[in-house]
Amino acid sequence: MFPIKAIHTQLLIMKKFFPVFFLLISVTTFCQTNVVIVPQPVSMKMGTGNFTFDKATRIVASKSDMHEATMLNVYLKKLYGFTLPVKSATAATNNEHSIIFKLTSSGKKDEYHLDVDANKITIRSPSNEGLFYGMQTLLQLLPPTKENIADGFPVPAVSIDDYPRFQYRGMHLDVGRHFFDVDFIKKYLDYMAYQKYNTFHWHLTEDQGWRIQIKRYPKLTSVGGYRNGTIIGHYPGTGNDSIHYGGFYTQEQIKEIVKYAKDRFITIIPEIEMPGHASAAIAAYPQLSCFPDQSTEISPRVPWAGSRVGKQVQQAWGVFPDVFCPSEYTFKFIENVLDEVMQLFPSKYIHIGGDECPKTYWKKSAFCQKLIKEKHLKDENGLQSYFIQRIEKYLNSKGRRIIGWDEILEGGLAPNATVMSWRGEQGGIDAAEQHHDVIMTPGKYVYFDHAQTKNSDSLTIGGYLPLDTVYNYHPVPKELNDSLAHYILGAQANVWTEYMANPQKVEYMIFPRMSALSEVLWSPKDSRNLDEFKEELPDMYKRYQLWGTNYFKSLP
Repeated sequence: MFPIKAIHTQLLIMKKFFPVFFLLISVTTFCQTNVVIVPQPVSMKMGTGNFTFDKATRIVASKSDMHEATMLNVYLKKLYGFTLPVKSATAATNNEHSIIFKLTSSGKKDEYHLDVDANKITIRSPSNEGLFYGMQTLLQLLPPTKENIADGFPVPAVSIDDYPRFQYRGMHLDVGRHFFDVDFIKKYLDYMAYQKYNTFHWHLTEDQGWRIQIKRYPKLTSVGGYRNGTIIGHYPGTGNDSIHYGGFYTQEQIKEIVKYAKDRFITIIPEIEMPGHASAAIAAYPQLSCFPDQSTEISPRVPWAGSRVGKQVQQAWGVFPDVFCPSEYTFKFIENVLDEVMQLFPSKYIHIGGDECPKTYWKKSAFCQKLIKEKHLKDENGLQSYFIQRIEKYLNSKGRRIIGWDEILEGGLAPNATVMSWRGEQGGIDAAEQHHDVIMTPGKYVYFDHAQTKNSDSLTIGGYLPLDTVYNYHPVPKELNDSLAHYILGAQANVWTEYMANPQKVEYMIFPRMSALSEVLWSPKDSRNLDEFKEELPDMYKRYQLWGTNYFKSLP
């Protein structure tokens, strides 16, 4: 068995040293020389000959795996503009010139086996999820162009055995700073599916906008979902566009997106920020603040549009002192919000934020200081821990678990919490040593809002995260021994959108770094090779073009 990239490299060498020979055989080996699968499979063995993929090809599936057959046609239609006939496995008289889906009785849950010979393509797995991943690999064996594919195309004879390295393979998207419509969220989910990600972390609430309809609290979207303007340029801004900006997802739209993700074996984890990053909610319901009658603090450096009186949705980026007050009113509000969130999202996890919560107002608040004494808490960090643990108990009582950013370690970690380590890896190390599950999201390696070149060619939040750094990332810190390494569930790229105002900018920032991270999370550690990955980028660019996505084209 040979790694797919080794085969690709050998063919490149042949092309370099035997140009005449290569030209003579190019017609029959064209499909082999362009076999680029990202993320790289565990193993791949090239056979002889090929399968002719054309309009006469049929899909064969049983009732138990008909969903994957349907999804194959969904993607064929989306990418190439045609579909194939689907035949029941019991009705099919023979399997020649067919794409066959088969559920097997044994094996790892997510593994799949894809075999191509002259007569048929077979995808086998013990799970429907594995069949779906095999189908995504098959799509990458098809050409990265729509031209003439329906008239016939040779798919190389191969045998692939494959399964993921990590159970959690995530992409995040912040829709609080800038709002992205349903069509783009679906497109984002397809990008994830193409490269075998399985978790979408949807950041739905922020200081600059509340994006999820909560029927019990309509002002969260009618007031909190919109701001009166947005700063221009880097914080604190060179001006303000004075545009009334916002948007939100109705509950029906969210149900539609959750179903769309489920069809692609992607779990959506919603994030409802607390106790910080709550300005939009407080603007809608001022009683959530420790000082409800006090107007929102606005930095004199920030160009502001509209009224400065009362509670306001923030127009600039950053961290703000007006956070949720840990009162009974607030806890009841959050419980009611989470009840509606849980009705929409079936995920085991609910993300409750917990990051960047200034304690300024809590220190000034007589109520908070009294609560600290009554609950025998050490300080305001202890108060935050009390806040998080109380929310955790409520969600646990509903059969859910919480995820929080690594600040939830401060003051004592909630008993059943999963930690997202973003301020480096230390939070993840500390959580694992306390026997808590961890998802690694350190800014140094997976913050896709950072610039891709040292001299950035577009407005970004700052920082520098080249493709090489992403690809060479190892989510399990060396500080963790084998007995603790299993607490690292996987990793996730974070896409914060302060400086991404439209889908094209998001795409530009995530590709090709998203492809690089897919190999970190899926492919065997020892088989990954940065130089070979870079050699494959021109082929990946063609695939991006087929997907209709924007992407970063110049590597440093």
